[in-house]
Amino acid sequence: MAEASGRPLPLLTEDNAFFWTSGADGELRIQECGACAELIHPPQVVCRYCHGRTLGTRVVSGFATLIGFTVNHRFQMPGLRAPYVVAQVAIEEDPRVRLTTNVVGCDPADLVLGMRMEVVFEPDADVWLPLFRPVADQPGPVALPDDEIEPHRFGEHVRPMLGPDKFEDKVAITGIGMSDIGRRLMVSPLALTIQACERAVADAGLTMADIDGLSTYPGAGNVGGFGEGGVTALEAALGLRPTWYNGGFETFGPGGSVIAAMLAVAGGLARHVLCFRTVWEATYNELLRAGKISVGGGRTTSWMTPFGATSAAHTLAQNAQRHFHRYGTTKETLGWIALNQRANAALNPTAVYRDPLTMEQYLEARPVTTPFGLYDCDVPCDGSVAVLVSAHETARDLASRPVRVDAVGTQILERIEWDQSTLTHEPQVLGQAAHLWSRTSLRPGDVDVAELYDGFTFNCLSWIEALGFCGIGEAGDFLAGGKNIARDGVLPLNTHGGQLSHGRTHGMGLLHEAVSQLRGDAGARQVPGARVAVTSSGGLTPSGVLLLTSEV
Repeated sequence: MAEASGRPLPLLTEDNAFFWTSGADGELRIQECGACAELIHPPQVVCRYCHGRTLGTRVVSGFATLIGFTVNHRFQMPGLRAPYVVAQVAIEEDPRVRLTTNVVGCDPADLVLGMRMEVVFEPDADVWLPLFRPVADQPGPVALPDDEIEPHRFGEHVRPMLGPDKFEDKVAITGIGMSDIGRRLMVSPLALTIQACERAVADAGLTMADIDGLSTYPGAGNVGGFGEGGVTALEAALGLRPTWYNGGFETFGPGGSVIAAMLAVAGGLARHVLCFRTVWEATYNELLRAGKISVGGGRTTSWMTPFGATSAAHTLAQNAQRHFHRYGTTKETLGWIALNQRANAALNPTAVYRDPLTMEQYLEARPVTTPFGLYDCDVPCDGSVAVLVSAHETARDLASRPVRVDAVGTQILERIEWDQSTLTHEPQVLGQAAHLWSRTSLRPGDVDVAELYDGFTFNCLSWIEALGFCGIGEAGDFLAGGKNIARDGVLPLNTHGGQLSHGRTHGMGLLHEAVSQLRGDAGARQVPGARVAVTSSGGLTPSGVLLLTSEV
């Protein structure tokens, strides 16, 4: 065994040990299907191509193509101190096989997409980490491998509706509520949840006795500052007796609880479902620093963490860079999104950041992981948002103006693993967007306001292109100058300040704002005559997108 570096090392199992110990003899090994000879990564119990179950391994050359990289400046970990390069390489035997890795043996400034790379094994305790370096003799320019589905062809792969009836027509959004929002409120996350839920129920003119369904993301479990304990915690606190409930990660993004609730109401399992999402990351991190919360260590099952890819930022930064390379997008393109969000937040008294932001300040901000800087990243905060989904026949009798859900988009058309998915856009965006438009007669030109997920600026850019507000690869021209996405532009975008300035409410804050706009309740930031809104939730994780109208 080599001396342990301290970085998080992979958990060795019978299924993956062949990969993590390959370097013992200097050979890189990838899982191979004995039936069709296709290479598979990460290892599986069945071949994803022929569904065969005779699985072995193949020694590959160790040569690969550099298909993505980001220079990490912000995140640190034992044994791997910033700056370091997180990269994706596609092995030469099959470019569909991608490895997350670190690039070593060169100046990061010399890296160019398409470079030929070779594996270099670094022993660390009982594993050999496959790192990569540029080969000494670089070939000429290399065409980068395409995704399994080209971005402009996602619509061709959407499954058609089975019939004319839509579950969306049986439901309405009848109440919304938001707790206090702040950077470090230092209050119980369950208290924030109850505050938001009480406000949503009151907004609809109901009482807690009327609530017969509960739905949340991510539910109970060890989720750090990203939840209050789920349905269990809320039911225990309020003494509710739901006929239906739902909670968990594997749904249609952070706002997936709302789509799940719609299905339950349309299916007759409940009449009024209270959906909630709570974040208290800012307070959680403060308690962690103070030693009042402990986090257990140990080995990781991630294929990315051993290389310091610890944040969604590391994946999306590489996707952004690939978009830059293919379409000529620039950092200024992303800057117009950040500036727009800040200008809108100035009109929102609940926003965390309301001070003006200039392009110069944006470009000079400290780097996080290239090409992302400080203002490309959303704002960790404490807060909770609740949304009430009700049966359509009850909507007109309630206190607030209901909002109709015209269509949802949820279909997965690409691999779910972050580093195996779409390269040029945020994964889990293109398919869901194409699915949305297959369920409605409305078109992108009918949309009056867009509240699009912006955990990072590039999330938002990906949704703009995926939803057809401009062509694939045309965001640079569409966003230039920021006029098209301003409140008086052709696509008023993230009118409350988005997650970049209002605060990281994980998609539910965007839905709250969409409903406020369609009701005409957005105050100084109101878009006149808003009747159709689109709002998205997530990406990377399976996501969802909703098309809302003010007509019920």
